[in-house]
Amino acid sequence: MLIRQQVRKVAEAIRLGLISQTKIVTAASEIARNGLVYGLGGECLIEETLRAGKPAIRLVIRDHGPGIADLERAMVDGYTSGKGLGLGLSGSRRLVDDFHIDSQPGQGTTVELWKWR
Repeated sequence: MLIRQQVRKVAEAIRLGLISQTKIVTAASEIARNGLVYGLGGECLIEETLRAGKPAIRLVIRDHGPGIADLERAMVDGYTSGKGLGLGLSGSRRLVDDFHIDSQPGQGTTVELWKWR
C-alpha cells in the first residue's frame, strides 16, 4: 500500500525511532485497509506537525462507507463485522500516542492517529 511508504517517509523525517515508525506505519495500514474493505475507499491526510512542542506525525483517514453502528463494541478486541480477527481498530489504538474515531451510520468513519517523538 502506498500509505505505508508515505507514512514511513514522514516518520523518518521527524526522526521517530524504528519501533515508533513501525507502530505508526502498522496502525495507518490497518485503518486504511479497513477503509478499503468496509468503507468503499476514502482519503488520507498525512502531516508532519508538532504536538506539545514535539515533532509529530498526524494522520486523518476518512472513508465513505456505511459507518459503524456500535463504536464501543467495535473497539473491543475480537469484534469483527467481517472475516478478520477483530484487532484492527483496537490494535491500532494501542500502537499510537493518540487515537480518535468518529463514525455515524450512513456517514462513514474518520480516524485520527498521532505519534510523536
